[in-house]
Amino acid sequence: MKIKAEAQERHVLTITVDNEAGILAKIAGLFTARGYNIDSLTVADITDEHDVSRITIVTHGPPAVIDQIHAQLERLVPVHKVTDLTEVGPYVARELALIKVAGKGENRVEALRLAEVFRANVVDTTTSSFIFELTGAPDKIDTFVALMKELGLVEVGRTGIVGMIRGAQAA
Repeated sequence: MKIKAEAQERHVLTITVDNEAGILAKIAGLFTARGYNIDSLTVADITDEHDVSRITIVTHGPPAVIDQIHAQLERLVPVHKVTDLTEVGPYVARELALIKVAGKGENRVEALRLAEVFRANVVDTTTSSFIFELTGAPDKIDTFVALMKELGLVEVGRTGIVGMIRGAQAA
């Protein structure tokens, strides 16, 4: 007997919610209870009155699972709107990373050269290390981190993905 594996798709969901205690726990609990994975999670207040927040979740799964996640998120009371940026059309996704690299001599020079190519900013430096700040698409950050592994990567901190639909319309 063969088990047929369904195609896994990566989706970026934006969720507009009331900014109230416990909403993030409710949403994370929804994912946990059903065995869904959250690859990336960011939350920010988006109004002057501090009463609405935007949550961006990156997850993956077959289309039926993504549809189920979407439907269950919309049923939560403090949720105003759920948008699957992957389904809506072209969108921009970015994240911020801090990357610490230790090295001296030629490795130090090469790390600085690569940082310039990737437009990474040096935000801290000592005689034996750098901390680079890099903003961009997740693939760009992944590539930079992979290159830094060969030059003395010490530590990486990433914010998670934030995304928006391209054009004038709101998500």
